[in-house]
Amino acid sequence: MEALKASDGFTRADIRRILNIHERSLKAWERHRLIDLRGRLGFGDLAALRTLKRLSDSRIPALRIKNSLAALRKRTGVRRPLVDLTLRPQGRKIAVQTSGALMEAETGQFLLPFDPHAPGRVKTLELRATPPPVRLDEAETWFQRGLEIEERGGEAETAREAYERTVELNPMAAGAWVNLGTLLYRARQLEEAEKRYVKALEIAPDYALAHFNLGNVYEEQGRLTEALDAYQTALRIEPGYADAHYNLALVYERTGELMRAAKHWRAYLKLDPASPWAGIARQQLGSLLQVTPGGQARRRPLRR
Repeated sequence: MEALKASDGFTRADIRRILNIHERSLKAWERHRLIDLRGRLGFGDLAALRTLKRLSDSRIPALRIKNSLAALRKRTGVRRPLVDLTLRPQGRKIAVQTSGALMEAETGQFLLPFDPHAPGRVKTLELRATPPPVRLDEAETWFQRGLEIEERGGEAETAREAYERTVELNPMAAGAWVNLGTLLYRARQLEEAEKRYVKALEIAPDYALAHFNLGNVYEEQGRLTEALDAYQTALRIEPGYADAHYNLALVYERTGELMRAAKHWRAYLKLDPASPWAGIARQQLGSLLQVTPGGQARRRPLRR
């Protein structure tokens, strides 16, 4: 059977065949608004459905999944937790994998580590200071305030203070860590921006935007191999990520890998043919053999 390309997408029938899901399950998830299967779906949607199936196979009720996803969006700022977070069943509850720990998705409580392969053996726990209580509602208020400040063109420092207050109240707010990194990037504080993006990825390892923005930092610092890895990781997570194709094309031009650059210029133009950046992409592609590494095209900016 011929493999589907990312640009082809998946139909409802494809999803049922690939994941071995019954139609009644799909309809139930649609009823609870856990998924939207209208049109053709991408690999990100496939990843979300695979996670959803794993949770449902563990007999976690659809309503609990819905409530847990809503809580995670509010707590972390991640809009697609089924794709961007590592979720796993924990009994009849849902746990999210963080850096070195498990957190219950619905309540935000940290879970005791347990090794299922070592029955009858007591697991030694490292004693740690009790973390401060997470204040989700107040953290969300500060996060929204930071977004509003940026949207109306307010002072960057004021927005930064709002996001810093967000992560102080809720250290798991990956979206706030990303926005902090972006403000620092724009202020040319690249090392500090890198730290915030890395922090976001410790919370949400499959956060495509954080990988993309980290690639921008690496590219600015001349760490081109790391930039390529970061952009490629963003594309593996989200194959239709047009901006990642754009920046990969630029980096490959800088490293002299012109055939690979051409491949990504074409992919970008296929995904985003009408954007203001498409003219630059066409120009770069058309004159590729004459472009020297590090030519005049501009990098795609960081996105949220």
